Amino acid sequence: MIRKTSRDFHPEALKLFDQYVHGDISRRDFLHSVPKYALLGLSAEALLEALNPRFAEAQQIAGNDPRIVATYREHPSPQGNGRLRGYLVKPANAHGKLPTVLVIHENRGLNPHIEDITRRLALAGFIAFAPDALFTLGGYPGDEDKARELFKNLDKNKTQNDFLAAARILKHLPEGNGKVGAVGFCYGGGIVNWLATRLPDLAAAVPFYGAQPQAEDVGKIKAPLLLHYAGTDERINAGWPAYEAALQKTGANYEAHIYPGVQHGFNNDTTPRFDAATAKLAWDRTIAFFNIYLRDG
Repeated sequence: MIRKTSRDFHPEALKLFDQYVHGDISRRDFLHSVPKYALLGLSAEALLEALNPRFAEAQQIAGNDPRIVATYREHPSPQGNGRLRGYLVKPANAHGKLPTVLVIHENRGLNPHIEDITRRLALAGFIAFAPDALFTLGGYPGDEDKARELFKNLDKNKTQNDFLAAARILKHLPEGNGKVGAVGFCYGGGIVNWLATRLPDLAAAVPFYGAQPQAEDVGKIKAPLLLHYAGTDERINAGWPAYEAALQKTGANYEAHIYPGVQHGFNNDTTPRFDAATAKLAWDRTIAFFNIYLRDG
């Protein structure tokens, strides 16, 4: 099967899908509004199905790949939801203490795509840990629509504290080198920006198309930042000029890239919004950035 790309869809259909994915409109509203933008005679339901993730088709690294060791772990999170659970992946034949990366998912919890991202980081020589914010509500339910609905029921402050706890767990991981980086996507990108304002010892932060932190908190950022934005992402990009001005004012160490012509979610290779060339460039930059700031020496 030939995979569809964003060029196979009307731009307005993609905007409606973005609004639907982020809870700005309901499924019913999407299905009511999108038919006028459907191409090739697709029904609204068929168009939505075409835009939804294809996890199995996009998987790069299997969970039982012999080059990695992957486990699910639970840890206390007393200031959060009491306990947190996440997916920890290490290189199988590593020597010495390794740098660590906290992986923060989109607004659907720890789905197969984020688990695959976590495995990719392990193959790049990092210990990667991806908590599931939905753990307190039963965990990722295996259905993207149900996951989005569950997300609305999370306690924001407790969930943020779970991610703080996860960063501290990596900081003190016996097999880690004590340096913690964070990477997140969409919702997770916003959490990475927020973590950078709360963790003065965060060694590197890489938000992909994430919401910006409060302006008054930008001065608290000590971590080097590598920021990835999609050129057509008006919703998220609207907050970038003020964020950049604040970063410049505080003298922060940051590098930002706005990739022209690509969609929000361009790194997610399970959906047609994926852009292969841009995703590779952004991912290569991310790994190089982590190698600079997280490796010993």
